[in-house]
Amino acid sequence: MTGRALSARLAPLVRRATNTPPTRHIHTSRPGEGLRPRTYPSFGAGRRRPWPLGAYSLHNNVVAVRGMGSFARSIPKLFSKFATLGTVAGGATVAGLTYIHNQATSAGNYVADLFNKTKDGASSAASTVYGGATDAFEQTRRGWMKTKEDIGMPTWLQDLMSGGKEESSGSGGPGPEGEPKQSGAGAAAAGTATAAALGYDKSSEDDDRPEERIARDDQMMMLTKKMIQIRGLLQTVGQSEALQLPSIVVIGSQSSGKSSVLEAIVGHEFLPKGSNMVTRRPIELTLVNTPDAHAEYGEFPALGLGKVTDFSQIQKTLTDLNLAVPVQDCVSDDPIQLRIYSPNVPDLSLIDLPGYIQVTSSDQPPELKQKIADLCEKYIQAPNIILAISAADVDLANSTALRSSRKVDPRGERTIGVITKMDLVEPERGVGMLSDKKYGLRLGYVGVICKLPQSSNSLFTRGNGNISSAVMKTENAYFSSHPLEFGPGSELEVGTKNLRKKLMYVLEQTMSASLKSTSEAIQHELAEASYEYKVQYNERPLSAETYLAESLDAFKHSFKGFTEQFGRAHVRELIKHELDQQVLNLLAQRYWNKPFDDLSPPLPEPDSLAELPKADPENPLWHLKLDASSASLTKLGIGRLATTVVANALQSQIDGLISSSTFAAHPFARQTITEASANILRDLSYDISDELEICIKPYKYRIELEDSEWMRGRENISRVLKEELRVCGEAIKHVEVDVGGSRKMKDVMAFIDRVRNGQVVLEGNGIGGAGGFSAALLQKGREAVFLRDRADIIKMRLLAVKSKQCASKKNKYYCPEVFLDAVADKLTTTADLFLDAELLSKFYYSFPRHLDTRLGRNLSPADIDRFAREDPKVQRHLDVVRRKELLEHVLKEMEGLRQLEIRGAGGRRGRGRGEGGEGEKKRRGWSLF
Repeated sequence: MTGRALSARLAPLVRRATNTPPTRHIHTSRPGEGLRPRTYPSFGAGRRRPWPLGAYSLHNNVVAVRGMGSFARSIPKLFSKFATLGTVAGGATVAGLTYIHNQATSAGNYVADLFNKTKDGASSAASTVYGGATDAFEQTRRGWMKTKEDIGMPTWLQDLMSGGKEESSGSGGPGPEGEPKQSGAGAAAAGTATAAALGYDKSSEDDDRPEERIARDDQMMMLTKKMIQIRGLLQTVGQSEALQLPSIVVIGSQSSGKSSVLEAIVGHEFLPKGSNMVTRRPIELTLVNTPDAHAEYGEFPALGLGKVTDFSQIQKTLTDLNLAVPVQDCVSDDPIQLRIYSPNVPDLSLIDLPGYIQVTSSDQPPELKQKIADLCEKYIQAPNIILAISAADVDLANSTALRSSRKVDPRGERTIGVITKMDLVEPERGVGMLSDKKYGLRLGYVGVICKLPQSSNSLFTRGNGNISSAVMKTENAYFSSHPLEFGPGSELEVGTKNLRKKLMYVLEQTMSASLKSTSEAIQHELAEASYEYKVQYNERPLSAETYLAESLDAFKHSFKGFTEQFGRAHVRELIKHELDQQVLNLLAQRYWNKPFDDLSPPLPEPDSLAELPKADPENPLWHLKLDASSASLTKLGIGRLATTVVANALQSQIDGLISSSTFAAHPFARQTITEASANILRDLSYDISDELEICIKPYKYRIELEDSEWMRGRENISRVLKEELRVCGEAIKHVEVDVGGSRKMKDVMAFIDRVRNGQVVLEGNGIGGAGGFSAALLQKGREAVFLRDRADIIKMRLLAVKSKQCASKKNKYYCPEVFLDAVADKLTTTADLFLDAELLSKFYYSFPRHLDTRLGRNLSPADIDRFAREDPKVQRHLDVVRRKELLEHVLKEMEGLRQLEIRGAGGRRGRGRGEGGEGEKKRRGWSLF
């Protein structure tokens, strides 16, 4: 029989038995909710008329029976969903759920049997049903708890099984007046986050803290979070020891359980571990409570790795950073900054230091012990809070952490003692250590057991899950088994949960106490920064972005001026100069004298260049020389040669613009601009050189010259020959200096001339020296003779070019210099026209856009900041501006803290009126200012 049928049959009996007027109600059914009564009261606006005891219980049980049937129908779906799990995990899960189903079925059958016994009277029937259903649900609950303990479900499965309950409890149905119920999630978010951060068990439904205490804890978390943010800002400002807020410094020996305490607070295993000394650098750990986040992750601000959700990866990164310290250095005071964001951690600022050692091993330097002690002493100075970790199986008299803290905190006013491994000693001894008076601390001691239960034999492993619940379960199991020693009446603080709360309260109070002095120091620093900003920089605002933009605009302006000056005329000049040199090389190879290596007499020339003006016009020798020279010039590869010459000139001009701009002091920008121009020119040169080679291809087969072109070639080659003659004269002067004077050079040259004329006969080739001259001196003499002969030939050809014979293009074989220059001029005209239209125009268009991409959109803020700080003057200006802005921001944040504390103090006074006395003094004790 279904629940709806049972309700229809029993409801009249219940109403008659109780003589209660019928109440109009509507059963609404939503997916997954079963039957839900919605009542409309007939009296008292806002008051709900109660259901009769039996009827209300009856409907509750009917809903439960139907829910069990729905659960039974969902078993096949769960089998298919768990098919993707591992064989062992999936089988164990299904087995547990099957057991739950059996328990639920038994409960449903039991309730149905009870319903069949309600024929004698409605009142007794309803009472029996209510009591029997209660027993059935209690049996089901015990079965569920037993199944959960036997299976040992992982965190993800516990979340899966508890998700439905949370959703059903948070969604709610329509209220008494037809208005939708509020889930209450938003109103309870702060309280839930506080409870999680302080270490309360989130599985418990009730929070036994008073409302005033909950409000105080919420405000305390907000204050602490803001103060930790301010502390981070002050670390960024730096440059002053006064601009610091306290942190909690964790010290202890290597075997004291220091790492386990930190991991229990965080809820994850993330610290480096190893057989040898692994922690070699301080770890500045900042815990940030994120109540609305659904994931836990860590960040390394200095490394820029982003959000790291895998805590084993965080552990590996910390291990690598610590092991990067050289062995000879042992430890380093360069801190590692790590931030962990989680809804399960309190807002804390912790510093983990290398553990103290008593004896150095054979592979460790002897000064390691002292270096660790010095490093720890540096960090435990005031105003930092000292978290002294000591193991319970070691006497406090031998605690290295307490001994070190006594040096800097002799009265124990800012030291919290933590006794680990409490389960390794007798409870009486543990009580004696926690209440010790010989080594008394004002902040007291906290006893913890941070070891994790062995998971090797468990069906489900922890993986990357949170370990806080496992640690607290271990602690609760031990401390609850000794209620006389560690119970509420003992007034001893035990457990990681209490340690978290103590750390939060102590850090908040210590930070609050130092905020006033820090505020005064900030105001002083701000006054100095403002004065420097006004005097040295005339209050001119500057940022890395604006500096880059201004520098880029100035460079673009210079580049635009360059494009207006460097055009086709400059391209023509570059190409013509290069081709003129090629013409001189061809003339030297085929017409002029050649260098000689020895002093042997030269062979006679049948047709010398001096006889060219009187030579036979049909002589094939001169025709062959000119045709070969012209072919060599046209087939030289003008396309690649001209493109390379112009591209190199453009690159040289860009380098000059960089040197005269603000980018000259920025290696990164200089390299970026150079690479941009080089890449553009390289990409353009490949295609343009081939296309230019196609344009000059006709000149390789036939060259026709106009009279005007011949005349221009005649005038230009005269200038080129004169320039070459000047170069020869300067080269002779350099050789004269190298030889040691004109007199010695004349003697050497005269000896070489006599040998080459046959007047002096040498034995051998004169490599080892001859005529009283050394081999080096003879070498210089040969160079001087060659240059003298070259100058004589050039003078002779200058006279020939100026003669009437070279005035006509018909005599091109008598005047090869003029013809080759005219050909080079035609090639230059074609090349400069093409390169101006293709290379220059495309480069001028693309280069500024590449600059915008490389030095604008593609740069990250870190790259822009690094660029600006390459210039020392700009770096100083940016530091002053940034320091001033940060200090102003910090003061604004502190003013917000002041207003927050004032509002909180007003609320506390409103709630605490009439309490007076001691309570009011305690509330005033933690004021910020």
